Amino acid sequence: MYRILIAVDGSTGAEHAVQHAVRLSGECPALELHVINVQEPITAWEVRRSLRDEEIQAMQMSHGGDALRSARTRLEAAGLRYVPEVLVGPVAETILEYARKQACDQVVMGTRGLGAIHGLLVGSVAMKVLHLSEMPVTLVK
Repeated sequence: MYRILIAVDGSTGAEHAVQHAVRLSGECPALELHVINVQEPITAWEVRRSLRDEEIQAMQMSHGGDALRSARTRLEAAGLRYVPEVLVGPVAETILEYARKQACDQVVMGTRGLGAIHGLLVGSVAMKVLHLSEMPVTLVK
């Protein structure tokens, strides 16, 4: 069994990463796919003052579910089984922690997510995953 973690954020780059995993499934029938979206923790006092923790968590799960929608549709259309998950935490670190816990063999993700402008200023999530990872990381353009 070969396990691949696909990190998605609802961007075009994430869709390309899912397409890449679908192509890999044709070459490796014993493929286990994990598709995750990681939501950044909400720490802004303006939000925390207005919303209860449960409301914030529900909002993050909703946003994460929206980000997973396209990947789920594409994987189901290809007839592939997968494990979807929405997580909250520092994005790159959470992706790699999940990959380790699930004994994934590889991480697949797009090179440009929804945070492209932020990525130009402080470094992209993809590059951080690439630098922190001990497992192979495939960045799909």
